[in-house]
Amino acid sequence: MLNIKMMVLAAAGFAGPFAMTASLPDANPDIAKLGDEPALIELTPGSVRYRMAGDYTSDGRPAEAPLVSVRIAQPIAIMKQQVTAADYRRCVADGGCRAIPSAERNSGDRPAVMVSWRDADAYAAWLSRKTGESYRLPTDEEWAYAAGSRYQDDGLPVDASDPSRRWLARYEREANFKNADVDSEPKPAGAFGVNEHGLLDVAGNVWEWTNTCFVRAALDAAGKPTKKSTVNCGVRVVEGQHRAYVTDFIRDARAGGCAAGVPPSNLGFRLVREPKSWMPRVAAWASRVL
Repeated sequence: MLNIKMMVLAAAGFAGPFAMTASLPDANPDIAKLGDEPALIELTPGSVRYRMAGDYTSDGRPAEAPLVSVRIAQPIAIMKQQVTAADYRRCVADGGCRAIPSAERNSGDRPAVMVSWRDADAYAAWLSRKTGESYRLPTDEEWAYAAGSRYQDDGLPVDASDPSRRWLARYEREANFKNADVDSEPKPAGAFGVNEHGLLDVAGNVWEWTNTCFVRAALDAAGKPTKKSTVNCGVRVVEGQHRAYVTDFIRDARAGGCAAGVPPSNLGFRLVREPKSWMPRVAAWASRVL
């Protein structure tokens, strides 16, 4: 009986040093695929230098978005690759998602593109129901952390006397990014390589939806956002070769719906899986058994 008690206590985290281990490496190998679940990469907590998303003003004039250090407090389990066209079609066949244009660019193991934020959110809900897990789009901060060295800081100097210069500089820089990738057709998984965390095709020619809403905010004298901000969740942040802001129902930003700069070539997505809160359940069970 004593051995049984010790096993239960160890599982609940109450016994000995051996029950306190399992610290994660910076990037685990693929988490085991179970049933309908996709391959995931788990990242340990850490920090990232991050340019806050949105438009900012100071004393009523355009200002650069603050560059801050963001702490990712919990591990992130994120899809190793973008959701494929084949995966998305399963959701459509099951009645969980709207169909997307059936063309060569949405075939095989290529990423699903021409997908709106609403489509991606519906897929996350469907996958959660199918697997019993909880999936969602990443926040922009989480995406930047997972992207690692492929995250592009979109900061540009601001000429308060002529804001149009900043928009022109941004457009020129983003155009140069895209000129390096003339072929905008989606490529098979892995065509754009792997980053230092093990994620495929980060910042390739598919931009990825995030859950982060567009914000307009004023900065105080210290350069920090004040409470005078407007949050518009009808527009979401997408990340790729550069950051963009796209209306949530838009499937192809090249046809309109991109708030500023050069529109993304393709809109796709990858999801994160929420961690299970298993410890309280194990502890409650242990108290009943013991």
